[in-house]
Amino acid sequence: MPNWGGGKKCGVCQKTVYFAEEVQCEGSSFHKSCFLCMVCKKNLDSTTVAVHGEEIYCKSCYGKKYGPKGYGYGQGAGTLSTDKGESLGIKHEEAPGHRPTTNPNASKFAQKIGGSERCPRCSQAVYAAEKVIGAGKSWHKSCFRCAKCGKGLESTTLADKDGEIYCKGCYAKNFGPKGFGFGQGAGALVHSE
Repeated sequence: MPNWGGGKKCGVCQKTVYFAEEVQCEGSSFHKSCFLCMVCKKNLDSTTVAVHGEEIYCKSCYGKKYGPKGYGYGQGAGTLSTDKGESLGIKHEEAPGHRPTTNPNASKFAQKIGGSERCPRCSQAVYAAEKVIGAGKSWHKSCFRCAKCGKGLESTTLADKDGEIYCKGCYAKNFGPKGFGFGQGAGALVHSE
């Protein structure tokens, strides 16, 4: 029979689809208003459509109808399911409630939770987000400075003495060798006449 109305026929309603309202999918044409999931009737687009023969589905309904069957399948990523698998013969056991430990020798980590490490400079608690380790102790980032000049330090630029940290320059001036030619920096000699 000749197609006197011209144009392609919609894969759902079988009426003529004109160019302005046409959506194409796997060689078939659809009206925009007919391009819906066969099950849930959600609007579809090129990223959400799944085709099975002549039928179109959203990916979720397609997975439920044609995807793998069994416990844990058919819901898609990021959705919650209350199905516990009883229909498949899976017996669900309730998890026991939380019980606090009765171990008197709690781990070193657990002991630090109650009383976290203290910064040697300000004596305040040091938490992981602000912790810098130097000279075998935990410091706040803002406290990790030379005790003499206040210069910010890094683990490679510090020297420690008696539990305090110094930049290498201040350490050399205050605790380094004394005498002629020392204390001025690299290779500097001072003559005082």
